[in-house]
Amino acid sequence: MDFLLEMIMSSSRRADAAREARPLLPPEHPARARRLRAALSAPAEEARQAGLPEPLALIAEVKRRSPSKGDIAPDLDAVAQAVAYERAGADAISVLTEPLRFGGSMDDLRAVTAAVSVPVLRKDFIVDRYQVWEAADAGAAAVLLIAAALPAGSLGKLLDECHDCGLDALVEVHDPEDLERAYSVGASMMGVNNRDLHTLEVDLAVTETIGALVGRCVLFVSESGIHSPGEARRMHVLSGCRSCGVARAHARTAHPAGWP
Repeated sequence: MDFLLEMIMSSSRRADAAREARPLLPPEHPARARRLRAALSAPAEEARQAGLPEPLALIAEVKRRSPSKGDIAPDLDAVAQAVAYERAGADAISVLTEPLRFGGSMDDLRAVTAAVSVPVLRKDFIVDRYQVWEAADAGAAAVLLIAAALPAGSLGKLLDECHDCGLDALVEVHDPEDLERAYSVGASMMGVNNRDLHTLEVDLAVTETIGALVGRCVLFVSESGIHSPGEARRMHVLSGCRSCGVARAHARTAHPAGWP
């Protein structure tokens, strides 16, 4: 089965089961929105005010395994890893909550948001507004919305739901069609995924191709396949040195020597 289709179907089933087991409503008093955007924009803004080159903002990722790599850190302590990321200077933290192929959970998300002060992004295949409510209830600052997984109408509704719940939405795109869909619903933060979610193949040049089409009014994030300081610097150059976060591809170490 196509990987993305498999994930969409699995996510829909998980949302239905979770809603049955634990009914939720939208937060009565939503948290302050734009926390993720502010955290990722701050390093560049501070550098501009000081007359310095814009640095690279970093989203560090908590992930135990992946469909392409298999086990990465199966015994990972999500909280210990997140705290190490924060101490090392990460601007935000991404937590996988997909259980079957990535080894994540909502328990990980709740524990990490309680343990760190930087914004936390729920990374999953969000297809239902209940999952947005789950993220808000767990204390997340943002969720990932994958354009390729959602028709424009659904993407727009989920984006609105995020805003109503006080969450930022990082809208993930991979090709010009995804980008057009993201712009059509007014996305202001976009993550360009270097990994094709249908084939799982990675090409860092996707950031170069799609990044050239993304306007500077959009906060731009390069995602996937970034394993080294050199690759992070390459993504910074390819993104046109705009304010951007880079989602780490794995969670083996907290902060390798030489990371910018």
